[in-house]
Amino acid sequence: MTDDVAVLGAGMHPWGKWGRGFVEYGTAAARAALADARVDWRDITSVVGADTVRGGYPGYVAGATFAKALGWQGARVASVYAACASGAQAIATARAQLLAGLTDVVLVVGADAAPKGFFRPAGGDRPDDPDWLRFRVLGATNPTYFALYARRRMAVHGDTLEDFAHVKVKNAALGALNPNARYRKPVTADEVAASAVVADPLRLLDICATSDGAAALVLSTLDFARRHDAAAPVRIRAVSTVTPTYPNTVLDLPDIATDSAAAVPPTERTFRQSVAHAAYEEAGIGPDDLSVAEVYDLSTALELQWYEDLGLCGEGEGVKLLREGTTAPGGRIPVNTSGGLASFGEAVPAQAIAQVCELTWQLRGTAGARQVEGARVGITANQGLFGHGSSVVAVR
Repeated sequence: MTDDVAVLGAGMHPWGKWGRGFVEYGTAAARAALADARVDWRDITSVVGADTVRGGYPGYVAGATFAKALGWQGARVASVYAACASGAQAIATARAQLLAGLTDVVLVVGADAAPKGFFRPAGGDRPDDPDWLRFRVLGATNPTYFALYARRRMAVHGDTLEDFAHVKVKNAALGALNPNARYRKPVTADEVAASAVVADPLRLLDICATSDGAAALVLSTLDFARRHDAAAPVRIRAVSTVTPTYPNTVLDLPDIATDSAAAVPPTERTFRQSVAHAAYEEAGIGPDDLSVAEVYDLSTALELQWYEDLGLCGEGEGVKLLREGTTAPGGRIPVNTSGGLASFGEAVPAQAIAQVCELTWQLRGTAGARQVEGARVGITANQGLFGHGSSVVAVR
């Protein structure tokens, strides 16, 4: 039995601040994916929803929420929460059902209606919740967190504010070409530099926003795809959802003291490196095989870190790739052709699914002005709270 599953359909609700509920966004994305797949809703035998914690109680049971919104028809349901990795976990759940023979076609949906400003933890006192500790004990909001990572790159690798700005310039130019992006206006490095300081050294345009939006996929077995006249679909070949390995020697708030490497040697790879490595191992490919990548650019500095964690270059060489145009359109490995979170903002349960939507359109050759010529292999990289890593490899 092959480990590949087919991507029959991909659909999105445009990102923005629309002032409506997440169910409306997710239902629109689901219908777009079903139409793209040319599959009737009544033929879907399983629904996997990526949860939002901001939509009230229904957000915690997103699979059933979307099944009801589309019309009860008896499909099995599952709901997944893994913070920013929720979408990839939902894809992994759907893939497991398909490969286990429990179903032959699955709808995967993620949607959110995000608050204005940066995210905060849900109310109440939870001293065993790492996210609560980060905010309440350390006072480390998300922008603070991003800024510390940026400062580390500046101190260790010599990255500059200008380098960070050029990541935004690259992604904004691509977002301007994407009808689903929230921000569709190119920016200059001078405009990034002139934007307000949020958490030094990061400016407003260095940091992604919070957004409303949704994304959906229709996944199936290869036999189902063939029966529906999709003889050569985009295929998901690997889904990595690994956790960190002891000792985790990279500072990761709220863990302000790292595990001791004095008694236990450090692992061969950092956590984020291990996420991509597991995907490569499962797919039987390496970084040199990639045509395109979608990475989790919560900040401009973090995108540079992902270049290294994906193995596109050596440690500290991310800026070199950027400056040489390697990750820009026409480069050896374009990164964030969708425009990334820089252009979309965070709609948490949807973003890892949206990354796979972009890979699907790139590998089909239907990405329009964003198209990477001859794209055959793509990878996503995403990270949720509490050690939820995620990476998806798609091939054509």
